[in-house]
Amino acid sequence: MSRIPLHTLPSFRVIARTGNLRAAAEELHLTHSAISQQLKLLESQLGFELFDRRARRIVLNPAGSALLAAIGPALDQIDAGVRSAAAAGAGAQQRLRVSALPSFTQRWLLPRMGDWRARHPDVALEIHASQQVIDLQREGFHAALRQGSGRWRGLQADRLIASPKVLLGSPEAAQRLLGRDAAALAHEPLLGHADVWERWFALSGLKLRVNPVAAFNDAGLMLQAAEQNLGITLSREVLAADALRDGRLVRLSTLALPDDDVDAYWLVYSPTLHDWPPIKALRAWLLEHLERSRDACAQADAPPVTPAARRAAADRTGSRSPSRSAAPTSRRAR
Repeated sequence: MSRIPLHTLPSFRVIARTGNLRAAAEELHLTHSAISQQLKLLESQLGFELFDRRARRIVLNPAGSALLAAIGPALDQIDAGVRSAAAAGAGAQQRLRVSALPSFTQRWLLPRMGDWRARHPDVALEIHASQQVIDLQREGFHAALRQGSGRWRGLQADRLIASPKVLLGSPEAAQRLLGRDAAALAHEPLLGHADVWERWFALSGLKLRVNPVAAFNDAGLMLQAAEQNLGITLSREVLAADALRDGRLVRLSTLALPDDDVDAYWLVYSPTLHDWPPIKALRAWLLEHLERSRDACAQADAPPVTPAARRAAADRTGSRSPSRSAAPTSRRAR
C-alpha cells in the first residue's frame, strides 16, 4: 500500500459526517471538483472504496467506518493542539466551550464562575445551556456536563457526583411542618411529577396517589418556586446546595430518592482531550467544588419532619389523594 495522503483525511471526515460531497465542499471552502478529487486520491492510494453511493448521498461502507474510527481521535487531538498553539502564540485566552443543563448552569455553575476566572484567567469558559444532548464534535464543543448513566458512544465520561432527590421547602414550610410526620406532607402543595412523589411516599411507608399543583421542565424553576413558598418539592441535592447553605431552602426530611449512577452528573469529552490542560483544569475544579457542595449539604440543619409510625400515618391518610389540579408539562425537570 502506498503512503496515505494525509491532507485528504480531514476532508474524508467531513464527507463522512455530511454524507454529501457538495455540502462537504461548502463547509471546507473548496470546490466540488477539488473535494471529489481528494476522495478519489485517498481511495486510489488505499486500494479500496470508502463509501457506498446512494442517489444524492454517499454512505460509509465497513472499510470507511473502520478508517474513520481510527483517524477521528487523532484528528481531534491535532485540532486541539492547533487551537492551543494559536492561543499561546497570540498571547490570547484559550476558550473552553462547554454544553450544560440549564438547571445545573443556573443553580450551581454560575455562582462559582468568579472562582474559575480567578484561578484560570487564561481559560475562558463559554457555556451553552441546553437540555438537548448535542454532538460535541459537530457543534464545536470541547466538553459537556451531562446527567445520565455515563455511557455516550465515542466519548469519555468522568463521574462527578451522584445527587439524590431530597425533600425541600421554604423556611415558612419548614416552620409549618415542624414536628409533623410524613403523612402531613400529602396535604401540602406539591411541586413536581406525581410518580416521583409517590415513590418518595412509598419509601416512607405510605401508599398514596397524589396530584401536584405544578410541574416544571426545568429543575431551576421548580426550586425557585419552592423558595417563593409556592409548594414543597423533591429535587437534586446538589442543585439546592447554595440555597440550603443560605437558608433560602430547608431540607424537610432525611428520606431521599437515591439515583446511584443512573442520574449522576458527568464531565463528557472526546478521549483525545483527556490530557488537554483546560479539560484537566475543569475536571479538577469541578470535583473540588462539588465536594464542597456535598459537605455543605451534609451540614444542613436537621429536617423538621419526623419519621412517624407508618401504621399511624396510613390510618390517618388511607389512600386518598389530595384534590389539586396539575400543570401540564412535556418534559421532566432535570
